[in-house]
Amino acid sequence: MSTDNSLSVVIPAKDEAGNIGQLVTEIHQVLRDYPHYEIVVVDDGSDDHTLETARRTAEALHCPFQGLRHEYSIGQSGALLTGIRAATGVLIVTMDGDGQNDPTDIPEMLRLAQSYRGRDFCINGFRINRRDTTWKRLQSRLANRIRSTLLGDGIPDSGCGLKLFPKATFLKLPWFDHGHRFLPALVKSIGGELDMVVVNHRERRSGRSNYNAWNRAWAGLLDLAGVMWLLHRTRVAQVQTQTGPESR
Repeated sequence: MSTDNSLSVVIPAKDEAGNIGQLVTEIHQVLRDYPHYEIVVVDDGSDDHTLETARRTAEALHCPFQGLRHEYSIGQSGALLTGIRAATGVLIVTMDGDGQNDPTDIPEMLRLAQSYRGRDFCINGFRINRRDTTWKRLQSRLANRIRSTLLGDGIPDSGCGLKLFPKATFLKLPWFDHGHRFLPALVKSIGGELDMVVVNHRERRSGRSNYNAWNRAWAGLLDLAGVMWLLHRTRVAQVQTQTGPESR
């Protein structure tokens, strides 16, 4: 794996015109002195001006930027896949487009990433003080407890949108809808290492969530069963001996 530390911040967004401009501005303020970075916004079939708002903001800031738009919505996991494939960075940071993730947490994640140089890994944010409704916090707490127990990934908040991992690691993983919720377990299944950073969580400034209790619960149960099957069937090769050019 390359030791290049180029970074792409990938943001899937749907109907987030009221939040995306401020988020792009904050990311630029945090990373403007970072040697090689870009912001990649994937508009997942919005009905508003999400992508145009992000593009105009980046242009005003002279910020390295890629914008992509789906013709129609395919979901957050699909938008992440589109953005990560297009990203030029060796390292990927993912963030939600609603502005609840705080860009000031990125430098600590980058610092921690240095200890995993050349390996597969995922650094996951942990939102201890969530700025959501009581009902939403209860749902997430229960879902994370069940997921962590059954998958054994040791991550108490795998649903946090703020994550850092190598692009090469992500591209080794199987893709499926809602797969972003299980990223730590999937990385662990290929022999990758997991770590966690306590992160800030903010109130949504504008708009409303695209998720509700029904689609979270139903999709979560189906996907959890599928991931458990996938992990059961995954085998990681441990190379004992290697000869030839790569062994020199």
